[in-house]
Amino acid sequence: MIEFAEKVNFDIVLADHQNYYPDLTFICKGNPEIKYAVDIKTTFRKGKKGGDAVFTLGSHAGYFTHRTSKKNIQYPYQEYKAHFVLGIIYDRNEKADEREIYKLSDLDKINSVIKNLKVFFTEKWKIASDKQGSGNTANIGSVKSLSDLVNGTGKFTKYEDGEKLFDDYWMNYGKITITDKEGKTHKITTLAEFIKYRGGIKE
Repeated sequence: MIEFAEKVNFDIVLADHQNYYPDLTFICKGNPEIKYAVDIKTTFRKGKKGGDAVFTLGSHAGYFTHRTSKKNIQYPYQEYKAHFVLGIIYDRNEKADEREIYKLSDLDKINSVIKNLKVFFTEKWKIASDKQGSGNTANIGSVKSLSDLVNGTGKFTKYEDGEKLFDDYWMNYGKITITDKEGKTHKITTLAEFIKYRGGIKE
């Protein structure tokens, strides 16, 4: 990663704190106003055939909504030209026993706890879903399909200005109250309802 950055004339800045976004900031040496965010995400394959995986893609509150904020982020969100995910998907090796003790001479016999790594690199909005990534925190969830993750063909890529829709939806997630046909109110937490609320958006 460092060698690549040097070849393309970028410096890499690591996050100052563990809970800061992003993991890596690429800053152009010739123009420090050009910054790219890279977050490193890992998860294991899920589903009966191992065809699913889910990532959390960072907060949709705080710095994501207030884009000049410096709280829990290396640089204000709006200063980044684009936001990328370096994703790593793997299988868990259920046969590996982490409690087993080995001698140095047995290093080649140690079973790895993970296997079948798949690595991809794409813009964050391209693999986002319209659901939270976890129930108790304000995190953006990814799509589940391995194919969509690796190819960057998530929920918002179906629309003409998908990145703008992604920002608009997640900045307003759970904040807009609507009334259904029965007169009951609820917060908008699906993309279909949000698009209808906005008056329709071109695919």
